Amino acid sequence: MSQKNSRRLLATAVAGALLLSLVPSSPASARTEPGASRPASLQARLDRLTGEDGLPGALAHVRDRRGGDVTTVSGTAERGTGRPMVGADGRFRIGSMTKPVMAVTVMRLVEQGRIRLNVPVDRYLPGVVRGKGAGAAIDGRRITVRDLLRQTSGLPEYVDAVDWSKLPQDYLGLALTRRPTPAGRFAYANTNYLVAGMVVRAVTGRDFREVSRDLVIEPLGMRDTYWPARGETDVRGEHARTYGVHPADPAGGVVDLTRLPGYEFGAGGGLVSTPGDLNRFWRGVFAGRTLSRGALRTMIGDSVPIGNADWPAGARYGFGIADARLSCGRAWFHGGDVPGVSVVSGRDRRGRQVTVYTTGSAGTAAQREHLIAAFETALCG
Repeated sequence: MSQKNSRRLLATAVAGALLLSLVPSSPASARTEPGASRPASLQARLDRLTGEDGLPGALAHVRDRRGGDVTTVSGTAERGTGRPMVGADGRFRIGSMTKPVMAVTVMRLVEQGRIRLNVPVDRYLPGVVRGKGAGAAIDGRRITVRDLLRQTSGLPEYVDAVDWSKLPQDYLGLALTRRPTPAGRFAYANTNYLVAGMVVRAVTGRDFREVSRDLVIEPLGMRDTYWPARGETDVRGEHARTYGVHPADPAGGVVDLTRLPGYEFGAGGGLVSTPGDLNRFWRGVFAGRTLSRGALRTMIGDSVPIGNADWPAGARYGFGIADARLSCGRAWFHGGDVPGVSVVSGRDRRGRQVTVYTTGSAGTAAQREHLIAAFETALCG
């Protein structure tokens, strides 16, 4: 498969969770962290994001199978200041990269016998998932936990129905009034993981945030990863500023979006993490540090075709983890977007982990293509 085709495949995954498009900001200068030794092409890929694409900052963090870490950066951590872009320990909102963490959380509960993949959602949430109006065909008695994780439930998206000026809202209620997608076929919707988080709470009696922390985040040593508290709008610790159009005021132009109600992004996109921690996630999960080998095989092997016209044949989605063949072979990954951030993170068969993110939403086709080019260059280097 050519690099152009594989990037186009991955770009759809990144775009799938997009909450907001970014109006490009002014270009920023580029640098590479001291001691880093990456091919010039990776630096050039990041420089294109912060130059031609106008995104304030960009970062690629690579960990090879021998444990060596290299971080390459471009742009600035704060527009108008020249402040250097933060490194691999800088925190950012990871958007839908939250989904792989939640999928592993559910699989931990499956291994404990507390959740069954083929059981209808209605068994855990009696009468909760019932559509009305345009969504009258939605019925939790016909949707399994497996369907939620693989995005084949038919549940419609709720994110683009939210009034961002009036939070919180009944997010599931919004989805249940919308027309469903065809059941049994891949159709990306944050609603699937919203409901998965509700199932976790139902079987444990605890918030999905606490459960994922205890079963996944802490066991994998993701010390800089956390769920924002209710009402919390800041990002804790070292971080870059993020920029874009606020969803509650789309006419207001590009603004600083560093302060956002992260708690409201929920089980499908609410985590704050670092590039270093995301690479630890991939390394730990594939090394069997939180799941059995059998459970991991189910997550990545029980997958469905993406099926979207923009994807080449062969792209598949498992339990919160997509896979595709890049120019250097097979890779497992997920993308994520929240207002002001775009990220793609994953690993290859060799045990190389890569996280690339920008401090502005890669909202255009060109920006997404360039983000994916940086990811593939870093992974295949």
